[in-house]
Amino acid sequence: MTHEVRIVGGLWKRTKLAVTDRPGLRPTPDRVRETLFNWLGQDLTGWHVLDAFAGTGALGFEAASRGAARVVMIERDAVLGKALAAVAVRLATQAVDLHRDEALGWMSRSAPASFDLVLLDPPFDAGLHASAIAAAAPLVRPRGYLYVEAAAALPAPTGFEDWRHLKAGAVHAHLWRRDA
Repeated sequence: MTHEVRIVGGLWKRTKLAVTDRPGLRPTPDRVRETLFNWLGQDLTGWHVLDAFAGTGALGFEAASRGAARVVMIERDAVLGKALAAVAVRLATQAVDLHRDEALGWMSRSAPASFDLVLLDPPFDAGLHASAIAAAAPLVRPRGYLYVEAAAALPAPTGFEDWRHLKAGAVHAHLWRRDA
């Protein structure tokens, strides 16, 4: 079964993204994405963003739609990776850099403090939250943000402050800001 989510703001507002039925795939709802980007201030011009566990790409394409200079999307599933590439071609974007890789390994090999925003939405039942947060935290620049979706409320990691939190249905959305 395939359904859709839409980009809620920016250059590609109202663009639909197909959601393929894949194990563990749970796209971030429109309302949660809209709230996240309201928290961030809508305009991400010049930002460098990492969308680990990209899935449908809803979070990463939303960031690119709002002006991010570079959005790195990591997705290990071949079917989802192919769908992400097709969307990037359809949108004719140069800002999106796709990697078919395992997110934890990719993050462990990446340069520290290289992203203004890291988006983490791993499958809830995969037990990856603690290791994903530990791998992502060093990648966030000072005063940058780490966004995490989880099934329960989580404490901010060391060096980050709780910036915003939202509970919508079964999703706890956390936005943490790195200390200066």
